[in-house]
Amino acid sequence: MTTPATKDGVAGRIGAAALLILALAFGLGGATIHYAFASDPLGPRVFPVALAGALALLALLYWRRPGGAEEFPHGVLLLRILAVPGLVLLSVLLLEPAGFVVSIFVLTAGVAWIFGASVRASLIGGIGHALLWWIVFVKLLAVYLPPGWLFA
Repeated sequence: MTTPATKDGVAGRIGAAALLILALAFGLGGATIHYAFASDPLGPRVFPVALAGALALLALLYWRRPGGAEEFPHGVLLLRILAVPGLVLLSVLLLEPAGFVVSIFVLTAGVAWIFGASVRASLIGGIGHALLWWIVFVKLLAVYLPPGWLFA
């Protein structure tokens, strides 16, 4: 289903505003990095602050000339689009109390279901994906991951 491109660029300007907010947050986060003065003449904050500046510049250029954009989503499509960052937030909130495996399971099974997989396939994929990354990080790379209440 294709929709005609709009001339007003509202969707593009919303995206540009989101990118600008992200650039500001990234720049502020990078600017607060503490380091020993004698370690490096430029220090570790130069790279994230420079990236934030480049992203902010590009976001402002995109705001000025958003170009032809698709019609702003509505209905079920808008719910599906908003559900993915909602699942990412839920996954982050579950990481400490529920653990890495549960958090990644919720994220991957939910995203699979949102993109049209059956409930059975979503559950199997979520379990497989969570176990795969747990094995890779914990067993192969020896990285600590929060076990949560299920595996504590």
